[in-house]
Amino acid sequence: MASVDYSGPLTPTGNLRRRRVVDRLARGSATAAAVLAVAILLIFIYSIVQHGASVISLSFLTKNPLETFSVSGNAPVGGIGNAIVGSLLIVAIGTAIALPIGVLIALFLTEFASPRWAGPVRLALDLLYGLPSIVIALFLYGLLVVGHGQAGVYASLALAIIMVPLIARTTGESLGLVPKELRDASLALGISRWRTTVGLTIPSAFGGIVTGTVLAVARAAGETAPVLLLSSLANPTQTSGSVFSQPLNNLPYDIYNFSVEGGATNFAKAWGAALVLVTFVLVANFTARALHARSRRMMSR
Repeated sequence: MASVDYSGPLTPTGNLRRRRVVDRLARGSATAAAVLAVAILLIFIYSIVQHGASVISLSFLTKNPLETFSVSGNAPVGGIGNAIVGSLLIVAIGTAIALPIGVLIALFLTEFASPRWAGPVRLALDLLYGLPSIVIALFLYGLLVVGHGQAGVYASLALAIIMVPLIARTTGESLGLVPKELRDASLALGISRWRTTVGLTIPSAFGGIVTGTVLAVARAAGETAPVLLLSSLANPTQTSGSVFSQPLNNLPYDIYNFSVEGGATNFAKAWGAALVLVTFVLVANFTARALHARSRRMMSR
């Protein structure tokens, strides 16, 4: 019987050394890419804070401009209070539209759809998720604005279309984490399928649903194309709540207007409005991460 040399496979060879070099290169490249991504984000945030912090004040955040934008380069006196209110209204209505639709789509895919139907629906969600916001805005512009005029609700509809795929995907992932044994136990007790879904599955995945909604809100809040095409012709000196009949002032449009007018004061106000918008997006993302971590801890118990 031939003897086996157990030390042979452990002896370094040229191939082993090559694999170690490749391994170090791969790890170094991945680490460098991660560091680069974080560095770009930090530089981006630092630049916005550096340029925009000087104009942030209670008056800037709560008061409206006292005159319209001027081509002279002088910024309108006042702040962005009406733009903040308008953005909140547009995003809130968009969320109210997108949330039930996204949750219902996720419920259909995870609880009721057969593979024959689930595949096309998921493909449609992926295509909708990747659709440029300018295309969505242009479609709604031709469908609703032409012949009728702009309104804040039209921008909300565009944001809802953007949010639905994200809410549906994150909700579906959360519903998929609910143990199948819970559903089976409920059905074994004679509880109907819809009551099991409403009373057991959805509450168990509630944290994930909230997380997906917050992430969708964070993404929609910074979209510029929909509000430029669908809700940009508002009176910049007034605060309007008529979201269904009038266009509303909003932060992306104010940033655009301040930038194109030029002048040091206008650019400073644009940076300040950008800082407010980025702060909202960052807070929403951190909140979503915290809710997601809490939801995973609760699901693992």
